[in-house]
Amino acid sequence: MRIGVDVRVFYHRTAGIGSYTIQLLTALSKIDEENDYLLLQHRRQVELLIKSPRFSRATLFTPSHHRFEQWPLSFETALLNLDLIHSPDFIPPLHNRVPSVITIHDLAFLLYPKFVTADSARYYGQVEVAVKRANRIIAVSQSTKNDIIRLLGAPEGKIDVIYEAAAPFYRPISRERAQQSLQSADIHLPDQFILFVGTIEPRKNLTTLIHAYRILKDHYHHDLPLVLAGAPGWLSDDVHEIVEELGLKRDVYFLGKTADEHILALYNLATVLAHPAHYEGFGLPPLEAMACATPVVCSDAGSLPEVVGDAAILVPPKDVEAWAVALHRIIDDERLQDDLGQKGVARAKTFSWEKAARSTLETYRKAVA
Repeated sequence: MRIGVDVRVFYHRTAGIGSYTIQLLTALSKIDEENDYLLLQHRRQVELLIKSPRFSRATLFTPSHHRFEQWPLSFETALLNLDLIHSPDFIPPLHNRVPSVITIHDLAFLLYPKFVTADSARYYGQVEVAVKRANRIIAVSQSTKNDIIRLLGAPEGKIDVIYEAAAPFYRPISRERAQQSLQSADIHLPDQFILFVGTIEPRKNLTTLIHAYRILKDHYHHDLPLVLAGAPGWLSDDVHEIVEELGLKRDVYFLGKTADEHILALYNLATVLAHPAHYEGFGLPPLEAMACATPVVCSDAGSLPEVVGDAAILVPPKDVEAWAVALHRIIDDERLQDDLGQKGVARAKTFSWEKAARSTLETYRKAVA
């Protein structure tokens, strides 16, 4: 097969969907010796993203997420002699006959419309048409599959659940090496801290975490700082305002967008990762942290219980008191830290990009059958 993969989103976002796409393609390049892949790249992304004999690139001039994207995208991709096109960013070309596979990562824009911008709501609002157009749908969790069936009426037999995984890069490293990595980036933190990794945006529910952190300081007398590692997103100013209102400016560290090697160091040094999201279609940061033997507290919403199993403490996303108690339990109990660390490493190993790639190949075959 000649398989086109729309990777334009990677030019704009290397995290999230961009990371999923690159990890999946890297794994496919290692196991697939039969098919040829044409990476449909943004016109300014001149370097081939995956260097492998079976991978080549084609320039798409149609801008990603543009209001008038669909007709030119459908025209451009119709000319590429593809047997199949995979759209990891939800929406395939809607006006040609090339068989298509789409990946749906979550339906937060339907479940929580107040958490997305108007532009995102407009683009992802095409998902109902995309689901009807696609030959096969990849859902990154059973939770997401259930949402697709319930909210979009997709036939269950058309959807394949294919889990993501933590990149092999995320693993336990020595404390000394982790500290040296942060020092090289001029990041200076105390020996113990609470960590959050992700975009600073409403869906991540940092309001609950920050209020719980205030309780942690006032009632449990912990002095660990709260470290937020992630690029500012939509309405991120609200988080800064809450920090200031609660008198926590000296205690909450905003690191901004942080390089992967420094995220690895942060995971290995953190006392606990807190992930309070209102909803996740999969939720990579908890799995990445577990792969590094970092104890995790995360919300019991969306796919997160499915991903972490019994290797993390689960808390309702809106229960501020419960969040404070859960964080206190881990901070105050080294045996619990060790137990969650060991369970986390074992749990993370049950997910792999090789498994995801093999399952995706099977989805491709079904799509063109």
